Amino acid sequence: MEQKRKEVLIIIPAYNEAKTIEPVLDALQSPPISDVCDVLVMNDASKDGTQYICKRRGIPVITHVYNLGYGSGLQVGYKYAFRRGYDYVIQMDADGQHDPSNVLKIYDALKTKDEKGGYPDIVIGSRFVDGAIAFPVPISKKIAFVLFRTLIKWATGQKIMDPTSGLQGLSKRTFWYYSRYSHFDDKYPDANMLMQMKMLGYNVKEIPSVMYARTEGTSMHSGIIKPMVYMFRMAFSIIAVWARVRIYGMDKGAINEQAIIEDLQKSVF
Repeated sequence: MEQKRKEVLIIIPAYNEAKTIEPVLDALQSPPISDVCDVLVMNDASKDGTQYICKRRGIPVITHVYNLGYGSGLQVGYKYAFRRGYDYVIQMDADGQHDPSNVLKIYDALKTKDEKGGYPDIVIGSRFVDGAIAFPVPISKKIAFVLFRTLIKWATGQKIMDPTSGLQGLSKRTFWYYSRYSHFDDKYPDANMLMQMKMLGYNVKEIPSVMYARTEGTSMHSGIIKPMVYMFRMAFSIIAVWARVRIYGMDKGAINEQAIIEDLQKSVF
């Protein structure tokens, strides 16, 4: 008997997360989360046992031969979700920072109409809105948050408190759009993508989340140089996105769902 397809695909990008990923998978493979969600791990050429752990559990895992970056892993996951007909995607980290209890809250938010009668296209699990658990942030990141919030508010009129949160839920039309070539940042898809989607008319919502500080492994923004490079790269990317949409009018017609489907059906994956 063919197993009924679930509505939600949880995409977990992972790079050398063998020490942290098992407790995350324990929660995601247990009811009530497992009743509505499937899991896909995007293994970005890990050198540890990340792939073995996932396969031992029977979890689908796509492994890159070379390290392609966080954004590339997510985009392949979006293509996977499109091909298999999922209605929603929830993306979360493998390092234990994103509490699995957030998953069903994001799922509920994606299915709840707002005051205008529309559904959210992107639901952000935020560390900095009322109701969120207090989260320690170094001064360098606080500066980056202020900068990104200001740029997004200036360009879109909406204040997004946690513009770099990797904990997000996406509607079908959002991850379909992200799946297309040149529509998604292959390295650091954070504040720049949120601003792009707001300017293109997508509905972005923040809800309070439960997050913890990393206890094992190394963050992709670790050290002194990497955070600085990230902040400047993201600031320039945000400006480039604004110019792309506001000045050059690019992607204005890219919301057409039929065009997205036709484009994705031509892709190899």
